[in-house]
Amino acid sequence: MRIVDIETFQVPPRWLFVRVATDEGVVGWGEPIVEGRAEAVQATVDILAEYLVGKDPLRIADHWQVMSKSGFYRGGPVLSSAVAGLDQALWDIAGKARGVPVHELLGGPVRDRVRVYTAAHGDTPADVADHATQLVADGFTAVKVTPAGRLGFLDDRAAIRSMRELLDPLRDALGDADLAMDLHGRFSLPMARRVLPLLAEYLPLFVEEPVLPEYTVHLGRLTASTSAPIATGERLYSVGEFRLALEAGISVAQPDLSHAGGISETMRIAALASAYDVALAPHCPLGPIALASCLQIGFTVPNYLIQELPFSTYDEAGNAPYLTDPDPLRISAGHIERLTGPGLGIDIDEAAVRAAAGQPHRWRPPLWRHDDGSFAEW
Repeated sequence: MRIVDIETFQVPPRWLFVRVATDEGVVGWGEPIVEGRAEAVQATVDILAEYLVGKDPLRIADHWQVMSKSGFYRGGPVLSSAVAGLDQALWDIAGKARGVPVHELLGGPVRDRVRVYTAAHGDTPADVADHATQLVADGFTAVKVTPAGRLGFLDDRAAIRSMRELLDPLRDALGDADLAMDLHGRFSLPMARRVLPLLAEYLPLFVEEPVLPEYTVHLGRLTASTSAPIATGERLYSVGEFRLALEAGISVAQPDLSHAGGISETMRIAALASAYDVALAPHCPLGPIALASCLQIGFTVPNYLIQELPFSTYDEAGNAPYLTDPDPLRISAGHIERLTGPGLGIDIDEAAVRAAAGQPHRWRPPLWRHDDGSFAEW
């Protein structure tokens, strides 16, 4: 078997898909994307395709090494994301060629379903609480919220009070369901140390990305100062970058399978995390291919905690777009049942993808500024 063609497709709302075709008719799909930088990743996929076309797609480990390391300069979100999507597609081909789901190739299942969570949204604290109430009614046993918006380096009491005004009714609305909090890297280190003891009172499932990834070296000062489980990793791209976070005492590692080198590297991250008694909860704000890749790892990794479920992956009827059959990613009682189809376990509607790519998106993240006009973390 040989790779004969590699194509990329920008599709709404902000995704990038890659299609890897072989001379035997087996096709694999992946999702390489840096949100807001799709064009840069698309160009990098094209460069890597120069190497892959003509090669045996089943030599996944060797291809990963070459794609990640042969350019001399390594790492970073753009290259790692391009490699990640192609790696997903190669695993998809490997499973389809052998007629088994990817998790069977990774050692077989350790669970029959994966617990999922999603985010509660709203314009007011009451709206967020109402949304959370509906999510629990729909069967979710865990809900995430971002309790803080734009923050100063050491923000005032009003900013802290607004967090409580959001979290108090939300905690009541959730009942016994778990509450996770995403700080989105908006807190400075001293602001995080100031606020984390207050957030711990709500017994969060985890507090995600309290500080920016460039301050991972200081993360141990936070984990030592709070009982709240600290999670991080959506902006860490390799097993080496996760080592610092694990040594700092995080409780939950959150690699993104479309950024952190795909299935291959995330399996290595999961193995290293297990040596630190740290759970895995992959970051996934993307589309159905990224989600299916996460789930394949979820079915085979013992230290898997829970899976993020982006609402943009589903329409109002609860169906994932760009699939010929939405049932494999159907949510039931806050879980997704083990995928049994070959490869990633989903079938992409190629005609729908090609049609959508006819109007490629140009999504960019919002630009925030402080009251003084200086840049603010989104």
